Amino acid sequence: MNKNQSLPWDHPRFRSWIAVARACQLMQQSLARSLADLDIKPPHLDILVNLYRFEGISQQELARKLLVGRSNMSMLLPQMEKRGLILRRDDERDKRVLRLYLTPEGRKLSEQAMAIQTGLIDRVLSDEPIEQCMATADSMERIITVLLKDLRDED
Repeated sequence: MNKNQSLPWDHPRFRSWIAVARACQLMQQSLARSLADLDIKPPHLDILVNLYRFEGISQQELARKLLVGRSNMSMLLPQMEKRGLILRRDDERDKRVLRLYLTPEGRKLSEQAMAIQTGLIDRVLSDEPIEQCMATADSMERIITVLLKDLRDED
């Protein structure tokens, strides 16, 4: 690298991105520790929250929302079904589609886990003004839009 080029870590946007990535990684680690007593991990929580919010979602729609491949779903869902947290049912109109539902036990676990997650978020962000939280969310949503468009363009 010649003297006229700046190093990545000297670039404000790079520094910002690294800070977001590190905060995300540390938050995931804290969340994993906090969820350990419930015997679930963050990927399980992602599934539970989405089924809580979008009851009857298809496996394909869930994978798309979570930005994961169907292979990831095919590993996690049977575990959760065996544990009695979710049900997979055939779609009434299209037998190729499986719809996902929470069981009563899954709903209860989801509520406990969401309370843990919300508590962690509140604790970590308690010193941040709401306006700053919303500005950060807006920035991240713009980034998500750009990256999703890039992914669609590649497909």
